[in-house]
Amino acid sequence: MFASKSSRRPLRASVPLGLVGALVVVVACTDRRTDLGGDPTAPPAFVDPDAGEITDDGNDLRSYCPSDRCPTGHTTCPNSRFLCDIDLLTDPDNCGECGNACRSSAVGGGSEVYACVDGRCVMTCEVNNVLDCDGLPDNGCETSPLSNDHCGGCGNKCPADKPCIDRGLWDYGCGCRPGELYCPNPFFPLLPCVDPENDDDHCSACNNRCPPEGDGSETPPPNTYFGCHDSQCGTLKCKPGFADCDTVRDNGCEVPLLDNDNCGACGNKCQDGQRCAIGRTGMPQCMCPEGQTFCGSCIGETCFGYCADLTSEMSDCGACGIGCAYNVRNAVEACVYGKCQRTCDSGWGDCNGNRDDGCETHISADPKNCGGCGIVCDGIAGQACVDGQCMVEPCDVIQDAGGPAR
Repeated sequence: MFASKSSRRPLRASVPLGLVGALVVVVACTDRRTDLGGDPTAPPAFVDPDAGEITDDGNDLRSYCPSDRCPTGHTTCPNSRFLCDIDLLTDPDNCGECGNACRSSAVGGGSEVYACVDGRCVMTCEVNNVLDCDGLPDNGCETSPLSNDHCGGCGNKCPADKPCIDRGLWDYGCGCRPGELYCPNPFFPLLPCVDPENDDDHCSACNNRCPPEGDGSETPPPNTYFGCHDSQCGTLKCKPGFADCDTVRDNGCEVPLLDNDNCGACGNKCQDGQRCAIGRTGMPQCMCPEGQTFCGSCIGETCFGYCADLTSEMSDCGACGIGCAYNVRNAVEACVYGKCQRTCDSGWGDCNGNRDDGCETHISADPKNCGGCGIVCDGIAGQACVDGQCMVEPCDVIQDAGGPAR
């Protein structure tokens, strides 16, 4: 599009220096002879009505041409595949400068995570596993959260009579919770805290096991035994998996808790279409609620398994046991309405249509697939692709610099 003044110079694009995909300049034009109240017999002069007069004062718009020069923060390293494909601010293999790789293997037990942040290698410790209490990156995350000097956090020191323990689910603390008793067991080191009021093996004291037959003066009713209650042995209790639903002592614990009418508790009746089964937690539960499918097996009347939403479960997508892929190159998979669907990571694309190699094309840097498959930058000018856009610079700047390098 041209401004029809005496020189008929091109109207040039006013865009910031940097990256563009396909540069298209659309200028709304008007005939100044009529729309601006001019002389209808004068020669036509099409201009942007909001642009004002085009002058030769050096402040007019500029033309942009393909560029092979990298913008700030990007560079081309010896191991680069494409021009300007290294982001020095985020690339863990070239952090801040070419060849400056952040650590990728752990030094302190496999719990460190390294990342390039603003051109600097930064180390963080994986949550709940280990701590970095000395601040030295050379030895990584060197401290266990079970340390008496750093219990659950750096500097949290435990007293001698209350050692640091894992109370369950990475709840690290000095000693057990209130009401619990610390009874270390070499066979179960992760469960050292017990309830002394109801624990049959530690009734009121560590290792004070209640005899299940009681004092021998009475034969326990069916599916019962004598155990601990209120820190005292000798209380009649139901065996695991049974309940006393009629409160009649003589017939003991008469109801199995895998029954569809008493699933896990007396009177807990499963709805139509559900069954009572042992779930992933090892406890009976009604399976499965509406919208979910039972995945498992039954031996006689006893069922083992779990409920799955086959429309969205990664491990049971469309059918029990049909899983979506977890380790896909430059991509992630998700179960969407019962089908595994793949989404490429930012900056990557699947341009060859082969599912086996994931998203193989680096569309944020590949000048033949810049920002998308088949989008080609100017190869003759050596135009760089940066962040998925073909690089441009003002044409006069490129000319002053001697033109793009070949």
